[in-house]
Amino acid sequence: MELSLKRPLLFFDIESTGLNIATDAIVELCFVKVFPGPEVEGVNPQVWTKRIRPWDLEHNRVIPMTPGASEVNHIKDEDLVGEPRFIELIPEITELLRGCDLAGFNSAKFDLPLLAEEFERVRAYCTRRMAELKAAMGNNGSEKQKEQYAKAEETLALIAGVDLHESRMVDVQNIYHKMEPRNLRAAYRFYCGGKDFENAHSADADTWATYEVLKAQLDRYAEPAEDRQEVLKNDVDALSAFSARTRNVDFAGRLILGENGEPTISFGKHKGRTAREVWETEPAYFAWIEGGDFTLDTKAQFARLKARFERERKEARAARQAALNRPATDDELASLRDKFSGKLF
Repeated sequence: MELSLKRPLLFFDIESTGLNIATDAIVELCFVKVFPGPEVEGVNPQVWTKRIRPWDLEHNRVIPMTPGASEVNHIKDEDLVGEPRFIELIPEITELLRGCDLAGFNSAKFDLPLLAEEFERVRAYCTRRMAELKAAMGNNGSEKQKEQYAKAEETLALIAGVDLHESRMVDVQNIYHKMEPRNLRAAYRFYCGGKDFENAHSADADTWATYEVLKAQLDRYAEPAEDRQEVLKNDVDALSAFSARTRNVDFAGRLILGENGEPTISFGKHKGRTAREVWETEPAYFAWIEGGDFTLDTKAQFARLKARFERERKEARAARQAALNRPATDDELASLRDKFSGKLF
């Protein structure tokens, strides 16, 4: 069954230097972009795969592969020499992401958070670099400095045009685990005619396998069965809702939406308390998050909530002050006269 799409659906897979979202980096990235309408060879789907040199922008150095990651994805440090850095691929990556929904295999838990973290690293670097260049240029910067400033400004604008939190995410693994709990290799064998696929754990092979598995899932679960009443609707909204595991506010899951829809802390001493409650009783906790070993996306979501809470408090104070300063109504004046005249009604 082909996908029923209202806008492009971007399948993606990441290979990385390791599994720590806050410190590791992408070394291989594959996109398979499926457009609404019939498949046309060479046009739909659109395929994009890149090896990426993992680069620490803050300290201007390579991020090395961890032995465990190399053992799984078979990528070594020497394989990445000469490859572009993530920041150099921003124009291509943002163009592919713009206006798309997302799909992947277990991507909501790791691939999407790491992709978002790479974006935040570039955003932080460009912001810092622009401030440095502005201070260095003064009123008469060199042409090279002006070009560097313009490049950083352009990169920031490209990133601002993509909000990964707004994209709907279809996690094919979560659908699979709800229907047939196994891994991608078994899913491909199960749904795609018993055959296996080559080069598992390469971004290209895993991404294509994920795309084929989702289409086969739609065929298999189009109608209820005797032992299963659940069906899959060929609609990205429905698939995203069905495959969602948690209602994360940040990609790392440090903040989740509670039963009342309020952002709620999911770890540590404040686990189960709303972010608003913690901000009102212990605002220093938000400063601790900002300075702690958390992903940049987690820090950004806490900062966004802090700004919202501060704005709401300011607006509430202004409303109270306005109420105190407004002229009394005729009814209020009459009530005061009755009060001091001793009348009860």
